[in-house]
Amino acid sequence: MASIGKILRRTFLIGSAAIVGGVAFGAYYVSRPAANPLKPGKGETALSPFVLIDQQGVTLFAPRAEMGQGVMTTWAALIAEELDVELDQIRVLHGPAAAAYYNTAMIGEGLPNKGYDVSDFQHNLGEALGVIGKVLSLQVTGGSTSMKDGFERMRMAGATARETLKQAAADRLGVDRAQLATEKGAVVAPDGTRIPYTELAEAAGQIEPPEVELRDPAKWRLLGQSQPRVDIPGKSTGTAEFGIDVRPEGIKFASVRMNPKLGGQMNGYDASAAENMPGVEQVVDLGTGVAVIATNTWLAMQAVDAIDVDWGDAPYPSETDAIFERIAQAFEDEPNSTMRDDGDVDVMPDGATEVTAEYTVPYLAHATMEPMNATALFTGNRLELWCGNQAPTFLQMHAANIAGLDKEAVEIHTTYLGGGFGRRGELDFGRIATQVAMAVPGTPVQTTWTREEDMRHDYFRPGAMARMRGAVKDGKAVLIHGKVASQSCTQQAVERYTGFSGGGPDKVLVEGFFNQPYAVPNYRMSGHIADLDVPVGFWRSVGNSHNGFFHETFLDEMAHAAGRDPLDFRLELSKTEHAPSAGCLEAVKEMSNWTGKTPDGVGRGVALTYSFGTPVAQVIEVVEEDGTIRISKAWIACDMGLALDPSVVEAQMISGMIYGLSAAAHGEITFTDGEVEQYNFPDYDALRMHTTPVTEVRILETNKHMGGAGEPGTPPSMPALGNALFDLTGERARTLPLNKQFNLLL
Repeated sequence: MASIGKILRRTFLIGSAAIVGGVAFGAYYVSRPAANPLKPGKGETALSPFVLIDQQGVTLFAPRAEMGQGVMTTWAALIAEELDVELDQIRVLHGPAAAAYYNTAMIGEGLPNKGYDVSDFQHNLGEALGVIGKVLSLQVTGGSTSMKDGFERMRMAGATARETLKQAAADRLGVDRAQLATEKGAVVAPDGTRIPYTELAEAAGQIEPPEVELRDPAKWRLLGQSQPRVDIPGKSTGTAEFGIDVRPEGIKFASVRMNPKLGGQMNGYDASAAENMPGVEQVVDLGTGVAVIATNTWLAMQAVDAIDVDWGDAPYPSETDAIFERIAQAFEDEPNSTMRDDGDVDVMPDGATEVTAEYTVPYLAHATMEPMNATALFTGNRLELWCGNQAPTFLQMHAANIAGLDKEAVEIHTTYLGGGFGRRGELDFGRIATQVAMAVPGTPVQTTWTREEDMRHDYFRPGAMARMRGAVKDGKAVLIHGKVASQSCTQQAVERYTGFSGGGPDKVLVEGFFNQPYAVPNYRMSGHIADLDVPVGFWRSVGNSHNGFFHETFLDEMAHAAGRDPLDFRLELSKTEHAPSAGCLEAVKEMSNWTGKTPDGVGRGVALTYSFGTPVAQVIEVVEEDGTIRISKAWIACDMGLALDPSVVEAQMISGMIYGLSAAAHGEITFTDGEVEQYNFPDYDALRMHTTPVTEVRILETNKHMGGAGEPGTPPSMPALGNALFDLTGERARTLPLNKQFNLLL
């Protein structure tokens, strides 16, 4: 079998061979390089699916969506580090929908291990299995995988391009390639002659790429250092293009209404009021909803709201309480998985004190700042879609099916995302925009959802319940037995994406539940799937978002039952199980000057969660001021293994924490008569600047493998806040959101 380096090298072919689809090495489909989707014009050379050089310089086609997490900046730095260009010499664009941009890291995340205990063999197996993502066209931004996916691929792309450009220069100068150097976008000869890459690109396109070695990290100039964000100038000046900014020539505007009883049918409608409104051009029957095409977005929204629609009932219980009764019933069924079963939880150790608790968390909306939207142009034999999205190849396939086209006839233009959090990994906004555009062939139409439509037609973070039983003895945790019940967002998503029913053990349901890094001798954690049809999907940190609250709130209760300081209790349990996790606890203890004692009017809580390969410890401080409780300070320590850009990691840790604190304090989606009761941000609030804690972040790098950054900051924030409120008030929060139990500052 060819080495991974050789496969990578041959994947990043240069020139005409790559442009016609690459060269097949070996008969097995999985090992073939994916076709290069870039089609250079005259004077341009596609040095890989990721790098194109023309007379203007170097362009990186980033296959991961930029939704504020800094992926464009760090991927550009990975290329620049090996290609010997400065970061400001690289133009970064979103790549097209193409199998070549598959995510190599996502498949490995599904292997049945705890993550922190993965052996070298299991780690290498996960990396090897990543190539399956090519067969599945898994061009997906999610799972905090972007850096794990791009770390070697982008450096290899940069190194291969550099050495091939050097070879082109060597051929021109009649010298050996080893005599040449590179710097700032040019090849430098021994006599000081500089040949810009732009002058060598065409010749480089005719050269078989040489074998290359990646640079020693000790020689890195950019990686490991904070870099200026490449997306900030455009976002600061209003020139960055989000989906809602797209304006093709001749554009019309539309808005949509779908059944508020989610999944219910549309029995009929009367559109006469809308059709008589000046500026309304067409009413579109979507089968399960209606859309209006008009001369501007506001008019389209007003008109579609004027349509009288007879909606059918929802396929799930109509009230919130009845939905949670169904979730609770799942505990009576056999577990879908038991991914941790150490010792014997059925026997209570002699002399141990039993601790039990039950927890409940609500459904949650993604609440992206930019509502769902997409612009589509259908010509009869081609379709173009412009939108922020997290899964362009899936969107391409689904849009093609709706339009009756081959997927090659569908072009996806991925813009900046005004928030993703997993929501823009769904496909509904693209499908609806396609249907609307098909009603007016040859005319581009931008379909924008109202905030109310967006909030009430989400694929929600599922509501969940946990039943916990534990035991402490001599100040130590000796038993933890947990059961979590929820809908399976994985099974729903598989069916939406593929049409096949999902099945088998659902690791996502129990992530953050079975794999917390604590040494407890008797430890069983099971997941139960609730049979419900409320639409659910992947929400920032997914199962970890509720399981972190369950596990770390219960561990706090166990610490108090044992008469122990909550931080020291965790530290003792984690030291022998996972040293990097213990290191995070030690760091926040030092950062916050944790003593286990707080003055009157002040409460502190701690939580540790391991998710997406990264342990994160957080301490949250709350203060009581005139009867109102304010979240005042936060300390975060994470161990990334390798932080490619510390400023990006810090921003993501704070962002994830704020997202989690917002959900813990305010977030809740409820149902009455089958409809979501929350319409807009006044009904679904978030932290504001004056309610956000002053935060300090420390980034550690002792973890054996690189972890993710985008999501791990979210899970510990919710239990840390609840634990702080307990320290302040003596009241234990076992249900979210917390504003129902405590008078939090608004």
